[in-house]
Amino acid sequence: QVQLVESGGASVQAGGSLRLSCAISGHTYHSNHMAWFRQAPGKEREGVAAVESDTTRYADSVKGRFTISKDNTKNTLYLRMNSLKPEDTAMYFCAAYYGFYIRYDALDKRRYNNWGPGTQVTVSS
Repeated sequence: QVQLVESGGASVQAGGSLRLSCAISGHTYHSNHMAWFRQAPGKEREGVAAVESDTTRYADSVKGRFTISKDNTKNTLYLRMNSLKPEDTAMYFCAAYYGFYIRYDALDKRRYNNWGPGTQVTVSS
């Protein structure tokens, strides 16, 4: 049973930076399809950044500010967030796909079959 656990969420002021981590356990092989999503109150869960093997994808709203990376030796997925804005406030979730039949876009939540419980990021102006 794959488990994902996020950490690193905090309250910061606009312009600040955070690094989120997602610890991965219970897997028998490294997933090549992982992503970060976020969900603000009353809004849909949206894809923020994804990594497929060595290829990364970003939502337009975070492009140039956020960086996704994966360290297989540490079984950890990261999201570096710079120049944070109040509109980045949300619960952030780590997601992974384990399987052999890929469907949906990398930033589409329907692709992923494993999720963490989330970590809260709050950005004040």
